[in-house]
This record gives sequence, C-alpha cells and structure tokens, in this order.
Amino acid sequence: MTERNDLLESIADTIADYRAGEIPQRTPQGIEAWVGQFDASVQLAILREMSHVLKQTYLPKSTVEGFLSELVVLEKLTRGDPHAFWKSAKLLDIQGGGSSQTEMLQVFETSLREKCGLTLGQCSGSSGTFVYIDDGVFTGNRLRTDIGNWIREDAPEKAELNIIVIALHKAGQYYARTGLEKVAKDSGKSIKTNWWRCIALEDRKTYTTKSDVLRPTEIPDVSLVQQYVESLSYPPALRTAASIGENKFFSSEEGRHILEQEFLKAGVSIKSQNPNLNVYQRPLGNSVLETLGFGSLIVTFRNCPNNCPLVLWVDQDDFPALFPRRTNSDSLADQVSF
Repeated sequence: MTERNDLLESIADTIADYRAGEIPQRTPQGIEAWVGQFDASVQLAILREMSHVLKQTYLPKSTVEGFLSELVVLEKLTRGDPHAFWKSAKLLDIQGGGSSQTEMLQVFETSLREKCGLTLGQCSGSSGTFVYIDDGVFTGNRLRTDIGNWIREDAPEKAELNIIVIALHKAGQYYARTGLEKVAKDSGKSIKTNWWRCIALEDRKTYTTKSDVLRPTEIPDVSLVQQYVESLSYPPALRTAASIGENKFFSSEEGRHILEQEFLKAGVSIKSQNPNLNVYQRPLGNSVLETLGFGSLIVTFRNCPNNCPLVLWVDQDDFPALFPRRTNSDSLADQVSF
C-alpha cells in the first residue's frame, strides 16, 4: 500500500464509531473525497497531520465510557462510598437544547448500574449534591445558560454542584464559572462548584502561543481570506511562536501550520458559498466573538461540535463532510456554542 492509502485507512480506523448507527461508517473512500477539496500539493501533508491529530483529539465511545466508569467510583468525588454518594445525589437533565446531556446520562447510567447497582431514577438528591454531565465545554455559553437558569429557578439555597465533562476548554470554563458565581450571588444562594474532566485544553488568549486549538501564525495571502479578515472589527490574535500546544496534539509546528492555513482558507471559501451559515459560524468554528473561529479539533463519537472548523463538518456539493454534524436548532445558544 502507498503512504496515502495507509493514512486514509488510519483515519478511517480512528473515527470508525463516529455516529455509529446513525450514518454510514467513515471509509477511506469518503476521506479521500473530503481531502479532495484541498490543493493537490498539500493533500498528503493534511492527511499525515490529521492521522496524527485525530488519534489525540477524537474521543471514541470507549474513551468516554472509561472516563465515566472511573468517575463512578472515584474516591475524591464519592468520598470513599460510591453507592451512598450516588444514591443521595441528583443528576441534572436541564439542557435547553440538543440531546448531548441526555445521551451522556445514558452512557453514565450504564456504569452506574455496573458499579453501584443504581439507576438514574434512584439518585434522590437528598444530600444537596447535584451532578451536571455533558460532553464538552467549548465557549462555555451553553453550560452557563443551562446551569444559570437552574440556579435561579430550581437550585436549593445551598448546594454542591459537580460539573463533569469530557473535554474542557479553559477560556470557556472561566467564562462559565465567573457567570455562574454571579448568578448564585445575585440569587442569594450558596453553590459550591467542582469541575471534573477527561481532558483540558488551553485556548485562553493570554496563552495563545501554547494553545491546543487552531491559532494561525499568519494570514494566508489569498484575496478572499484577506477580505474576510478586513471585515472583522478587530485584527485576529495570531500565534507568535512555534508550538505544538500543551497537550501536544500536533506532530510538529509544520504539521500544525498546514492545518491552520488550509483549514482557514477552506473555511472562508465555504462561508462565502453558503449563505445559510449564520454570522457566528466562523471559518475555524463557531464563535460569538469576531475572530477567525474557535479552532477546536475535539470530536466525540456522538457528534462534531460546531466550534470545530467548517471544513470538518459542512457538507459541500462536491466534497462530503468528514464529520457530518447532527445539528441543534432549539435555541440561539445552541447554534452558537457548546
């Protein structure tokens, strides 16, 4: 087999359980069709880097199940008595739009049954301990909205809240945490919050150099991209030094640079050709702020966040999406961030 075929097979194997049972399994042929949208001179380099990156950033069901299974009996969380902890805790199902929380609770319940012999319905909440589970914190907007509403309307005067997510972006955590602290204070309630995550990603502006998300070092010399950048209210924040990020997702600065440049160019092109994309759908992923885009490369077995580059999830006439996305349309918050 050629290197190209090996890479196509590798990527297909890595993402084999993406939306399993909902859409056809990703195949080397489908990935070949997807990479065809890029210039022939960079296709092999993109395949090389994506093969490497997705082994770090794609979270299959087995990884999610393993993380949640460990949490069920984690001594630091359950204080040494998992059965008693979960039986007296309350697992929240309060998502304002989409189905990620309900689906994550279903995965969690399997581990809860196996380790503690309990169902979600048997978790009473009598201890004043509450648990919020979801697949990720990206901008933090969804979590801030959902839990903020819960604090105002349903939370007791005093409670302990455990927030459990698979992937946590640090800027989003800060945005959500500070917002929830204000809501609790304004509501006159005492809410102690603990955070638990499988992986934490650096995306704060202050730490752009060592970020784990796509942050280009330069703007491509392409007229369409230059025009898009000029349309922004503020100049984009660019990386100023070589880095493969805190989590070392990227194989090298060269590999990272290829993805940042080519995904940005493709994203601008996609945006220009798809008038149905809303204003927040930036070339490198959804962001309320006027930027090049959020830039996350985290994808789970159940869906691709809209905070990932457009080139990963937007279907085009000639080029199928690598990760066809199950969309949410219940609320504006759902459309703009995870």
